[in-house]
Amino acid sequence: MESAEKLRLRLQELGEQKLTPLDMLPEGNLPERVISLLIDGIPENVSPTIAAQFSDIVRQVNELETRELKIVVFGGGTGLSNIVGGDSRRKDWQQDPFTGLKEIFPRCHSVVCITDDGGSTGELLKDLPLVALGDLRHVLLSSVQRSSFENRFGLNPGASEKLAVALHQIFNYRFISCPVCARQILQDTGADLDTIPESLLLFLQSLAEALFADQRLSATLHRPQCLGNLLLAASIYRQLDPSIDSAELAASYHVVRTATIRGLADLCQALGMHSSAVLPCTITNSQLQVLYGNGVQVTGEHKSSYCRRGYPVDRVFVKFCRKPFVQPEVIGLINEADILLFAPGSLYTSIIPIMQVPGIADAIRNNSEAMKLLITNIWVQKGETDAARDAPDRKFHVSDLIAAYHRNIPGGVQDLFSHVLALDLTDIPGSILQRYALEDKEPIYLDRKRVRQLGFTTVAVPVFSREQLQNRRVIQHDADALALAVQVLYGIKSAGLLTTGNTGENLGSDTLPSTLHSDYQLPCLRHEEIVSLCSYLSAEQITLSSGFDEKLTGRDRKWLMSRVIEIIWNHSDIRLDHLQYVRGVSLVEPACWKRCQQWDNVFSFYDPLDQRIKIRQDQTEDLGRFEMAFLVALGQSLLGNYAKNKEMIEIIDAGEQVGHTYRLTVLESEELQSFFNYPTLKTYLQLARMCPSAKTERLYTRVVNVNEGFTPPGLLFGLFYAWYLDNRFAPNIEYKMSIMKNEMSDLIPEQVRIVDRRLRLIQFFRDNVFQHQTISSSNGM
Repeated sequence: MESAEKLRLRLQELGEQKLTPLDMLPEGNLPERVISLLIDGIPENVSPTIAAQFSDIVRQVNELETRELKIVVFGGGTGLSNIVGGDSRRKDWQQDPFTGLKEIFPRCHSVVCITDDGGSTGELLKDLPLVALGDLRHVLLSSVQRSSFENRFGLNPGASEKLAVALHQIFNYRFISCPVCARQILQDTGADLDTIPESLLLFLQSLAEALFADQRLSATLHRPQCLGNLLLAASIYRQLDPSIDSAELAASYHVVRTATIRGLADLCQALGMHSSAVLPCTITNSQLQVLYGNGVQVTGEHKSSYCRRGYPVDRVFVKFCRKPFVQPEVIGLINEADILLFAPGSLYTSIIPIMQVPGIADAIRNNSEAMKLLITNIWVQKGETDAARDAPDRKFHVSDLIAAYHRNIPGGVQDLFSHVLALDLTDIPGSILQRYALEDKEPIYLDRKRVRQLGFTTVAVPVFSREQLQNRRVIQHDADALALAVQVLYGIKSAGLLTTGNTGENLGSDTLPSTLHSDYQLPCLRHEEIVSLCSYLSAEQITLSSGFDEKLTGRDRKWLMSRVIEIIWNHSDIRLDHLQYVRGVSLVEPACWKRCQQWDNVFSFYDPLDQRIKIRQDQTEDLGRFEMAFLVALGQSLLGNYAKNKEMIEIIDAGEQVGHTYRLTVLESEELQSFFNYPTLKTYLQLARMCPSAKTERLYTRVVNVNEGFTPPGLLFGLFYAWYLDNRFAPNIEYKMSIMKNEMSDLIPEQVRIVDRRLRLIQFFRDNVFQHQTISSSNGM
């Protein structure tokens, strides 16, 4: 490349001088100085000669030919879309839609993570046997290019901007009630349909009409949805034989796979892009599983984003419903790429799941000619990077980010990237950083020395949006500045001046050995089975006026069952066989509530006599409390009718009561109706500190001091069940488990025993209750 050679000669000439003009630029390495020159401009008060030399560098960088360069970017929704073309979900995106990598590198391809299961995407997964579409739609809209609009539709710049505005309104339009018709739904978006070229408008109208005409899609209109996701789904379903019903589609993996590839390509082309502008990392349904440092393992990307476990993430793995399939085109693009970028975003829910898809990481490693760059996050993210695994008492450093990638990507980070692009915070006012700190938001610290020891070169540059800082007092990546930084780095690489180290040194061999393959149920099939199971549950109300159980009907039953269905759906770790001993749900009027509350204020329980979950009716007034109450009782139901007899006997010493003995007799095996067999029940009861009798088989006792609190094993099981699923629902269990965060000391041996018992209880629930397939964690669990 002629421009690259000129740039090399100019930089080499300046660098050979003892005191070079480059020393007039901000302190840093060669890439940092050149990028700062391009972003911040020529410094004031330099001589005309030096200013001319700097102008020469700027001109040569701008003349670098980038339009034919092939670039592949990996990531999730927000981080990936932002650097490719701006965050298209933001309202202000429509004011500047043609920005970012796509404008400098038109042959930009995005490989998108598909483990999202929240929001509109989660609603779609209830009905359709497709991979998660939300992030694909998000990145798709961000990828539209001005030049494509001009070439495809013959639009001038002003008309191209108006089209981008209309598409923004259509693809981001959300509704909560079922639309009337296809024409109405497009009008309701508020988009000016007259600004859309006829061919594209006809295509979008046909997709909207399919949502109403295709019975397999029409069910989705009765849920809260994002129209852009539905249009993408309709584009996929256009490729399918209309005679194949939903049940057949769920079983026809290869048919759905092909339709997904073609439908996404059609929508890309309809928007003027090349057919491979946006690609899923795999077209196999998958779920994210997170193993925390305390041994708790939970399923679901959405849940990992709002649960605050208080422990560092130990491992992350993607569970595929079958052997994962990667489009050959994805591997081909990686093989041919000139630039490979890892976008910023959620550490554990964007890059890592992509790298766990077999074949992708190896393809990146095998491309030894490409420039490979990791773009780091700016801020610590709650629940993910708020605690470092190897140093839980401090916040995340960039080296921790790299170590997390290394630990959770099969084969580690060797040869995945050589340079780390981070935000230089020196130009950001301290008052802004202080305000963020007051909001409990901290930047990820760039520990250059440690990153260099790991074999990576850091590039810290001011790639933040000055406009957002000035107008909204927020700090976020600037798409144009990032694109310019990538352009400069590639120019320096082409000039032969970009140094690389031995990546991945000093990180060890503790990497993920393999990906998980599990034949778990497709989400739409799981939802269908949940609905079916709940249709057989009875729903009653116990009131003082009637004196007996009244069946709930109509709207009341529908509300109750819809809540139960939603709770079970939202917790993917709930096995559907957990419902086998539940025959119904009863709401009990407070005046009729007879359960003893001596030990707790939990207003729900499982009644093994009629196999009903009983919830005090006032708990329905708050959905969070109702969910907690239901989960506690559902957990108790797994024990079934295990208790033959329970009694509390006073302990008298010298005529004075000093405590109680809680006695529990477990039913004989032939009478036992429980999720567990007797040996497993025995294990749990001992973990619950129930002491087996040496003389009487199946008798367990526990001594309770007078006036001391006590949690019976049945209630403890229910609370722990709810806590394991979401620790916000059982703060008392969270308090009990907090002892594990304290530093162990041999001064108090009982503390060691308590911590061991807590860890074994977690392991019991993980292995026996939720039956997770687990790769061993750092604590040997």
